[in-house]
Amino acid sequence: MPRLSWPVAWTAAGAAAVALLAANLAAPPVLAVSAPPANAVVPAENAAPRQGAGGAAGTDVTPPSTPPTVYACPPPLPTGSSQGVIGLCWSPSTDDVAVTGYEVYRLTAAGFVKAASTTSTSFVTTGLTVGRTYTFYLVAKDATGNTSRPTAPFSTPAVTGMSVSPTPVTGDTTPPSKPAGLRANCLPDFRGTSLCWSESTDDVGVAAYDIYRRTDTAWILAGTKPGGTWNFLEGNLVTGQTYTYVIVARDAAGNLSLPSDPVNVIASGGYPGTNSPPASPPPPATCKVEYSAWSFPGGFTASVKITNTGSSAVSGWTLRFAFPDAGQKVAQGYSATWSQSGKDVTAVNLLWNQVIEPGKTVLIGFTGKQTGANPDPAAFTLNNGTCVKS
Repeated sequence: MPRLSWPVAWTAAGAAAVALLAANLAAPPVLAVSAPPANAVVPAENAAPRQGAGGAAGTDVTPPSTPPTVYACPPPLPTGSSQGVIGLCWSPSTDDVAVTGYEVYRLTAAGFVKAASTTSTSFVTTGLTVGRTYTFYLVAKDATGNTSRPTAPFSTPAVTGMSVSPTPVTGDTTPPSKPAGLRANCLPDFRGTSLCWSESTDDVGVAAYDIYRRTDTAWILAGTKPGGTWNFLEGNLVTGQTYTYVIVARDAAGNLSLPSDPVNVIASGGYPGTNSPPASPPPPATCKVEYSAWSFPGGFTASVKITNTGSSAVSGWTLRFAFPDAGQKVAQGYSATWSQSGKDVTAVNLLWNQVIEPGKTVLIGFTGKQTGANPDPAAFTLNNGTCVKS
């Protein structure tokens, strides 16, 4: 086994870092970071900054650059500790005004969830399972709320400062194998993007594949396919535009594979003759959404009530809508994993509210920022099906 090492800065933190970890706190000390190792992950997209979603005249609309490198930097642990720890370090982003902080997201069975916000270029999380691999990505933020493109997913195992005999864990703890053999546009007659892959293996069985697509500010859940399938299709995209995906396999116990290598897919217009399929009546709506917003100077709060009006349960859901005004932004959400790309907003269920029984309702919401008008979204979809707006 290769010997673990950490930046000189961790050692320089001395007793402060040791006391922090001994107390089993997740917030890292603010530390200087040494140069990244040769195997650090460097995002492919990290050159010119892109234009932000917009705002009032004179406001900053340029997001920070993507953090250039991310690498594991496990800190020294207190003597006798057997807890699993992951330390991440990264090179600082740049911004036309100033970078004010970073957000770290961790992959769970419910998708990527925010693990921490920090003003440092380092992050420590404790209380993990020693030897298990965890996946993260991070973004940079500025004072206006502009968000950088996300880094590529970064996976690293939880380590400990000593060799221990862990308490045996009951049940299935073995994750599926990493999805491999990804092929872009494998179904070229489809109008949109198509992905195919070689099936993962698992000691019990693969339950599902989660497909994540990178937006300007996050990795969002684009869809889920059951185990035993090997392809994914996504429509309603811009023909000719490139989209980046990763695939994660999971089993019934919630164990997650390593994300696949990212794959770029150019949205296809389909074969000639397939661009104008015969018109067919849309399926009846099986969901209803009630959106309520309350404005205050510079911001607003919104509640979103989702009702299953169909005859069968919804197991796992993704709500999508678009803000009418470019100055409307989600700042902090609750009861769902929220993300935004331009005007497009996505909310993905959490583990505790992933099932909506027929006739039942889920309430989610967020606080937002707005630089002008604050009109309500015009339409909502749930799992790509149009909902009735009430």
